[in-house]
Amino acid sequence: MGRGSSGPPTTAPAPPPRGGVRERFDRLVREVAKFGAVGGAGLLVNLLVFNLVRQVTDLQVVRASVIATVVAIVFNYIGFRYFAYRDRDRSGRTREMSLFLLFSVAGLVIENGVLYTATYGFGWDSPLQSNIFKFFGIGVATLFRFWSYRTWVFRALPAREPVTRGAARPEGSRATQRVL
Repeated sequence: MGRGSSGPPTTAPAPPPRGGVRERFDRLVREVAKFGAVGGAGLLVNLLVFNLVRQVTDLQVVRASVIATVVAIVFNYIGFRYFAYRDRDRSGRTREMSLFLLFSVAGLVIENGVLYTATYGFGWDSPLQSNIFKFFGIGVATLFRFWSYRTWVFRALPAREPVTRGAARPEGSRATQRVL
């Protein structure tokens, strides 16, 4: 008797799964790009409002910065929720907004703490110096915000189990047999 004419039916080998590490890395790169797009726009909003408030009012540097940061926080929430993290869990919106505000306020303290230290600790308060240290403070706070938002605020939905070809069919069904 020839091979394949008798004996147990054979099944086609399942295709190798895509590398788990590579897939997670690709998702992280996409997430960082979206976070960066929203954050970049938020950075522009923050700096524009900061400089506008400094030009049209007599507010102190850090107070102007806090106003600008609050405007940017509102802008960023809308961008993160409806663009960067639109595919994330939307249940518990009150929890999400509360945590977003908590971590945003922590970022505000980090960002403006840097500016406060430069301005009042070292006396670096020219418009150029203020913008440089505001920008630096935003950068430090952004690292904290990225970690906290993705970990606590905009949590990923549970991963779906991949369906393998033929897994739901009984072993002896026609769909799993291979004719040689």
